[in-house]
Amino acid sequence: MIELPEASAIAGQINGTLPGKRIAAVTAGHTPHKLVWYYGEPKSYAGLLVGQAIGGAEACGGLVEIKAGRARILLGEGVEMRFHAAGAPRPAKHQFLVEFADGSALSGAVRMYGGMGSFPEGGLENRYYKVAKEKPSPLSPRFDKAYFDRLIAAPELQKLSLKALLATEQRIPGLGNGCLQDILFKALMHPKKKAGTLSEKDRKVLFDALKATLSAMAAQGGRDTESDLFGRPGGYKTLLSKNTAGQPCRVCRTPITKESYMGGSVYYCAKCQRT
Repeated sequence: MIELPEASAIAGQINGTLPGKRIAAVTAGHTPHKLVWYYGEPKSYAGLLVGQAIGGAEACGGLVEIKAGRARILLGEGVEMRFHAAGAPRPAKHQFLVEFADGSALSGAVRMYGGMGSFPEGGLENRYYKVAKEKPSPLSPRFDKAYFDRLIAAPELQKLSLKALLATEQRIPGLGNGCLQDILFKALMHPKKKAGTLSEKDRKVLFDALKATLSAMAAQGGRDTESDLFGRPGGYKTLLSKNTAGQPCRVCRTPITKESYMGGSVYYCAKCQRT
């Protein structure tokens, strides 16, 4: 699943590749998938997009939003976005395909679940999207220590684990379970550590780890567990992920633990990361 760093990197690649390209055709639902949802009405996509030129793109949390005249194209976290040069083959399976007049194309295909589609500017009533647009990105100066402290200080959140606190309910759009692993490793905190046990010093350490880790991931084109617009893995080498499970901790050499928790996998060093 792409998260904020990958969405940021892909938006940057789109801005370097697609602006000015005019849309010639749009296909939605080519390959049926039970866990795909469409933003807007698929039958309206052609009318919205054909003839429009691509403008800029931006990351909204883990979403990528692309301007096309007065319309918007939105591709979600579970979508593999790929650019196809003129003359290159299109993927056999996809749920969204935008063909450009110069023969190139942009495709979207879902692995597990995800959303994609198009709608008029300002025309999408979707809480997930609105929250991602409204809340400050951890990559921006607006996401500062004071904001972070307010975010995690609510009394009703103090019994939550750090995984639940930071990577659920869109409290920090674009920060999901994948990015969380390295953040907590750098902060030396266990995914099950309770929010209410954090001291003021802990909050500062966690904030610094969050900002630095996400910034490094974005600057290096995303994590090596995910792919960019051209199908290449990101340049950020994950410290804790499926790629490092069972390997020695870089600090103490204890094997990295993989454990099922809250509907997904968490990775941690049992010696370095305290609860």
